[in-house]
Amino acid sequence: MNKIRHCDERDTFSKRHSLFRLMAVTAMAMAMTGCGQLGQLLSNPQVPDADNDQVIFLGDSIFALSGKIQDELEAKAGESFRRYTVSGAELTGGFLAPSVVEQFATAQEDNPDIRTMVGNGGGNDILIPAIALDPYNCKTQWYQFGRLSSKCKDLIDDLYVDGVNYLNELSDAGVENGVLVGYYYTKNGLFRLKSMKQAVDYGNKILARACEYSTLDCTFVDPRQVVTESDIIFDGIHPADSGSQKIAELIWPKLQPLL
Repeated sequence: MNKIRHCDERDTFSKRHSLFRLMAVTAMAMAMTGCGQLGQLLSNPQVPDADNDQVIFLGDSIFALSGKIQDELEAKAGESFRRYTVSGAELTGGFLAPSVVEQFATAQEDNPDIRTMVGNGGGNDILIPAIALDPYNCKTQWYQFGRLSSKCKDLIDDLYVDGVNYLNELSDAGVENGVLVGYYYTKNGLFRLKSMKQAVDYGNKILARACEYSTLDCTFVDPRQVVTESDIIFDGIHPADSGSQKIAELIWPKLQPLL
């Protein structure tokens, strides 16, 4: 009887521990992806007026969390650019963090004379659900033999439509050029995200296609072969300084002729 009661207590403790761990991971996921107003706090401040106001940066926490990518590019250019990137931003819609589309609207309100956009978008649309409960099955498990689920493909295919519409909106507003940065492979850091490889591959394919088929003169930058696990911080998502430097090195040859 005592042994049975001891097992029950141990099971209860285990369940409570699991629940606490789930709550902690969920809270941390919201923090690191920047969900809600927290995304604003985890971002470098907006810069609505810069040395070169015709170049704007739009996107999510890959750019916004440390701000190092833009800092590196500004150092190379010898001038500053406008900054609107926000941690947790989805391409369209999302929680309280301004989406990439909303960031562009803000940039237009500040100064509509925009020639070049540099940035990214779409990563959080896939990553936030995957970290939570993975309802679209974007994490590829061993028994899937490296095949991405149809649900995840459908989700990313929808992003293609949103991406083309977004880039066309920039073009219609008079923006001449875009440098759209894709995503690198996440790693098994805090959120165990190495299983996102197939989703990243398919997502980059779709983003590159959106860049190609939009009316904007758009160049796609693919960081997958350059950014390694050592270039990513402990959460498995965001670039360390070395990763930011590598991404900036990829962007610079595309951006420099546009300045």
